Amino acid sequence: MSPWSWFLLPTLCLLPTGADPRRGAPASANCELKPQQTELNSFLWTIKRDPPSYFFGTIHVPYTRVWDFIPDNSKEAFQQSSIVYFELDLTDPYTISALTSCQMLPQGENLQDVLPRDIYCRLKRHLEYVKLMMPSWMTPDQRGKGLYADYLFNAIAGNWERKRPIWVMLMVNSLTEVDIKSRGVPVLDLYLAQEAERLRKQTGAVEKVEEQCHPLNGLNFSQVIFALNQTLLQQESLRAGSLQIPYTTEDLIKHYNCGDLSSVIFSHDSSQVPNFINATLPPQERVTAQEIDSYFRQELIYKRNERMGKRVKALLEEFPDKGFFFAFGAGHFMGNNTVLDVLRREGYEVEHAPAGRPINKSWSPAPPPGRDLSGAEREAPNSVLGAHLLVGLRSGSGRWGRPSSGSCVGGPLAVSASRVPARKGRPGWRGGAEVSEEAEAATPTAKAAA
Repeated sequence: MSPWSWFLLPTLCLLPTGADPRRGAPASANCELKPQQTELNSFLWTIKRDPPSYFFGTIHVPYTRVWDFIPDNSKEAFQQSSIVYFELDLTDPYTISALTSCQMLPQGENLQDVLPRDIYCRLKRHLEYVKLMMPSWMTPDQRGKGLYADYLFNAIAGNWERKRPIWVMLMVNSLTEVDIKSRGVPVLDLYLAQEAERLRKQTGAVEKVEEQCHPLNGLNFSQVIFALNQTLLQQESLRAGSLQIPYTTEDLIKHYNCGDLSSVIFSHDSSQVPNFINATLPPQERVTAQEIDSYFRQELIYKRNERMGKRVKALLEEFPDKGFFFAFGAGHFMGNNTVLDVLRREGYEVEHAPAGRPINKSWSPAPPPGRDLSGAEREAPNSVLGAHLLVGLRSGSGRWGRPSSGSCVGGPLAVSASRVPARKGRPGWRGGAEVSEEAEAATPTAKAAA
């Protein structure tokens, strides 16, 4: 991982995590920040088992903007858990490399060859505008850390002519003044990953890069061109002052800090994908927008929730004596067909943990997940998933499965992290191993928080 490459993470992680968005303007004025611990937000859920495990909802914003509003019991649950899992491993150089590769057009192709000429020219003009404006968008703190506008632009938009149009659309959507000002501080997910490694916790991921990336590449060409055109139209209108964004990053942060579990702004903007459906579209284009919306919800929300929930279940069953902390995008816990719903269907008791409620170190034994309270038989656990899909304990190849015999001592997850030898420069399983020197240089927690 090259220095500064983690500045790309907000762009690389722009995949939908929200529930089915409801239309309408957010009532942000009704959301007040409350300083009392018992009145703080709570995106924490307890999986009742002994020892307990936890779900925690995150957002892709600088952790410094939300950390003080995260309740102590959420932080204690993180500290207490011996194993921390994320959607993807944001500290693994393989993750960044695979995400970057997934965005690229086939060898020998570039955007000028695949885009209609007018859209290509508008895209080029907009990126030239962003590059011109970026020095004025950056903060004194960013400049003080040695982050220069040209370098940041190249880190985010460099090689844009080789990227697939869908990824260029997401890139354009993130190249705004507010987002640029936030670069330089780890997003909440990444900060937790860094802290987990600093505390020598065992870490893992429940998804493969390809499972997040390939569905986006599955949109057909006409849908992608429509999405890119609509994004450019929106940005052009913003530049002309004829459009005001109804949902902003600031609104998202405020609602997260207020613990608004049902907020429209949170449900929509946690996805970071533009909402193309609006009443001004011609009928045929409205159909295209609805098709894209339906595709995103099905492929990038509902299917992922089901897959993630089943993999969480497999981990809990494989290691019943371990306490897990699962940190996923908060939208995976809201709306219908959530990760929580998947676990509850499998017989687990999952309970929201309000701010101020003490974290229990153990729970009374509950009925096993394979049998409900009435004793009626449930479907037997998937032995293949439980035995062969120990999800996210990375082998050197970055694929699913158990670590190779050289990856850890005494078997995966069953060994104390302190007994796992630290191996600098090794990109494999991070069961307590140190981050590679390159990644450590790129993502120092102390520097980011300074």
